[in-house]
Amino acid sequence: MLGPHVNTTGLWVVVGVLVVATVAGLVMRARSGRVRTSAAPTAAAGWSLSGHDPAADDRVLLLQVSSPVCAPCRRTAALLDELSATTPGLVHIEVDVSDRPEVAAELGIMRTPTTVAFDRSGTELLRVSGVPRRPDLVDAITPSLGT
Repeated sequence: MLGPHVNTTGLWVVVGVLVVATVAGLVMRARSGRVRTSAAPTAAAGWSLSGHDPAADDRVLLLQVSSPVCAPCRRTAALLDELSATTPGLVHIEVDVSDRPEVAAELGIMRTPTTVAFDRSGTELLRVSGVPRRPDLVDAITPSLGT
């Protein structure tokens, strides 16, 4: 039990830090994997950033920016590889940020994995930080695939 002359400021600081950290963690978890449509398209052409020229049937590029020590990056790559293998017109390219930091800088990416979708002209359609939620991603890119 605390006596009448004990300063409780330190206790309140700890409680405050715990509350702020908990709220920040819940917000980050809620936002992770959510598809966000681009409010303003980036000036960068996505296909050129990926180092891949679109083939005649390529409609949408999923450019994944990853890092070598990122476990969610591997899950994202597996999901996007499978999705691109079963979806005509969809291309998945993974870029390692440690090898090509200029891609992350050009796109303003601060977290891995981040997936940015571009249409055939290179205009940004959407981006997802974290492991994408497959149904949401499919719904968001389907109109650009022309299916």
